[in-house]
Amino acid sequence: MGLQSIKTMGETQPACNTLIECGGIRRVSSATPLWNLCVEFRVKLAAFQANGATHRELNTNPTDLYERPDRMLRRFLYRFQSIARIAIACIVAVQAPLCMAQGPYPFQNRKLDTEARITDLLSRMTLEEKIDALSTNPAVPRLGVVGTGHVEGLHGLALGGPGGWEGKNQTVIPTTTFPQARGLGQTWDPAMIEKLAAEEAFETDYAFGKYHRGGRVVRAPNADLSRDPRWGRSEESYGEDPFLVGTMATSFTRGLQGDDPHYWTTSSLLKHFLANSNEDGRGGSSSNFDERLFREYYSVPFRMAIQQGHANAMMTAYNAWNGTPIEVNAVLRNVVMKEWGFDGVLCTDGGALTNLVKEHHAFSDLPHAAAASIHAGINQFLDDYKGPVRQAVSDGLITEDDISRNLRGVFRVMIRLGMLDAEARYNSIGENTHPGEDPWWSEGNRVLARKATEESIVLLKNEGQMLPLRTPKSIAVIGPLADRVALDWYSGTPTFVVTPLAGIRARAHGAEVSYNEGSDIVSAAALAKKADVVIVIIGNHPTCDAGWAKCPLPSDGKEVIDRKSLTLEQEAIAKAVYAANPRMVVVLQASFPYTTTWTQEHVPAIVEMAHSSEEQGDGLADVLFGDYNPAGHLTQTWVADMSDLPPMMDYNLRDGRTYLWARSKPLYAFGYGLSYSQFRYSHLKLSTHELRSGQTLDVSVEISNTSGRDGDEVVQFYAAHRNSAIQRPLEELKDFRRVFVPAGKTVEVVLHLCADDLRYWDASRDAFVLESDTVEVRIAAASNDIRLRGNVSVRGS
Repeated sequence: MGLQSIKTMGETQPACNTLIECGGIRRVSSATPLWNLCVEFRVKLAAFQANGATHRELNTNPTDLYERPDRMLRRFLYRFQSIARIAIACIVAVQAPLCMAQGPYPFQNRKLDTEARITDLLSRMTLEEKIDALSTNPAVPRLGVVGTGHVEGLHGLALGGPGGWEGKNQTVIPTTTFPQARGLGQTWDPAMIEKLAAEEAFETDYAFGKYHRGGRVVRAPNADLSRDPRWGRSEESYGEDPFLVGTMATSFTRGLQGDDPHYWTTSSLLKHFLANSNEDGRGGSSSNFDERLFREYYSVPFRMAIQQGHANAMMTAYNAWNGTPIEVNAVLRNVVMKEWGFDGVLCTDGGALTNLVKEHHAFSDLPHAAAASIHAGINQFLDDYKGPVRQAVSDGLITEDDISRNLRGVFRVMIRLGMLDAEARYNSIGENTHPGEDPWWSEGNRVLARKATEESIVLLKNEGQMLPLRTPKSIAVIGPLADRVALDWYSGTPTFVVTPLAGIRARAHGAEVSYNEGSDIVSAAALAKKADVVIVIIGNHPTCDAGWAKCPLPSDGKEVIDRKSLTLEQEAIAKAVYAANPRMVVVLQASFPYTTTWTQEHVPAIVEMAHSSEEQGDGLADVLFGDYNPAGHLTQTWVADMSDLPPMMDYNLRDGRTYLWARSKPLYAFGYGLSYSQFRYSHLKLSTHELRSGQTLDVSVEISNTSGRDGDEVVQFYAAHRNSAIQRPLEELKDFRRVFVPAGKTVEVVLHLCADDLRYWDASRDAFVLESDTVEVRIAAASNDIRLRGNVSVRGS
């Protein structure tokens, strides 16, 4: 039994794109969602058979056996209503009695060991099918294997947005949009990060299962470190400290993948390994530093997310490390795989294969570049790779076994996602819901986005308790970012947005709220002069409000463009308005730090926040009017002057970069953030005064809220080596807690330090070494605001 073609909308449409037969699926175009749907039928039938079930054992009605495929088709019709007759015909095809005679493959039996399933699958694949599977969707139509591709999701699922992530000629699916990763880092709240990542994962699964859109491998989190504020993609990073970024990346990974022991909700794909923090020339640049910095700094967030968060997918960076492009660097097999236990998806960045030849000039041609990538461990290419790989096989540069070895990692991830198992969760997700019941429309998601936005906001200055605002009669809101929510390149399309102006108006409770964009400074100043209080909202636009590779202002940056200045051009608006009315609050909506020294010296109140949250305005208004007590803290140093920075391409942190090594006084320090409450630190207690390898130091401290307002405090634990035989950072973050302290109350906070986390990398021994030393325990409100100190003696190994 089979289908040929039918007429729809006046054109010939292939029914399942040529022929579905009960013995399997013949040639099907992999470019369409319909193709994926047809392949899924084959997988479902095989899974039913693998469990030894017949229609008599499962249901009294034989047609009930096909209820799940039938519902899947109805979900599919949401996107393809014009081909309903194809869907109906497909139901008839899969219900043919002959289908029950087909035997399952061993790789479809979920009771078998994962490696045995993969071995069986690879043994049945042709060389061409294996080459096809090196794409981002490892489907094998002939064998009924359904794959899944990638989707963007740094701060919410992206199936729309400025980057056009809905796909060519596809409709946008709106999704919940949280603050940028930079803002999520500023929450210092790993539990919040895991919670919102879990919600993103559910939306991702939902869109894939119900609407057959997107993919289940999520390109997030970004585990790169923002070592320099000029980096154009600073907004994608959680910050400059390896422990903090590693902790946040681990939490985001856990949220994306879930806690089911058998199936992941989605797969977290870390990016971009390694030391990817310059945009100018990135396609052929080299990040140069020694192995000690590799072990102690640049690789730490990736290692933590892999070993503690169990991430098993990762994207390599465009750049080289010490002259060898990461895509072909031996570090992938020698460290990431052999030492960290990574054995999953290892993909290139977009166009990176071509860059090996055209920008790095590492190989004479693409076949040699492709062969080297596969030898290094790459198993997914985001490039035009098939021709080069075929030629590499033909020329004897790689073998089919080399490809098979790498593909094992891909199919390990597919099995963890349940892509080979019909009973996996995504097969039934959303099947009984209507479009208006989709999760991104839920009130709970809106509340979560608002909470994340509130937690991300940093109070930088509050002279004379200017904030929170107390019932002003008139408010002037001024600035080019006041009446918009600026989405970044990796944002999706929110279901709604609340601009700062809208949020302020909704919360002002009868106050007259006027607005001026600030393009005419004279009129803006005139408006400000008449108001009781002025709120100036300035900063940058995350896409520079311009096309690809274009940023009109030197202080702007984004993907492919690094910043040439840290001077905020829009600060001129603040200066003019301040001259007219000094009763002013400045809101910095920023993707990166600025040298806003004038604002800090003159303006009584300053708050900072990241971009792109759907609840941008409500979250900001909650802080400005005191409905939420701010407790965000900076995760990147704001230098006082750009001259304090080493050259952009100097990746040797010891030359004075980040709070770890910089000796110049910053404008705002790493870890800095104020509150409407005041907190007193006291009663420091150490569980031991001598620490050996394998032991853990517990540090307890009491935090008292001496104000009349409930609030959160971010308690930070830094360690400083006093007698080290080698050069060490000035201090290093080792633990932290965001803790709620009721007004007038005291809470005890316990922080931890493992002795082995004090080790340094000894290149001569090719190992981490714990040396005898005195380590100062510093309990702080910021890296430059140490409240309590103690000492512990470390006994070396």
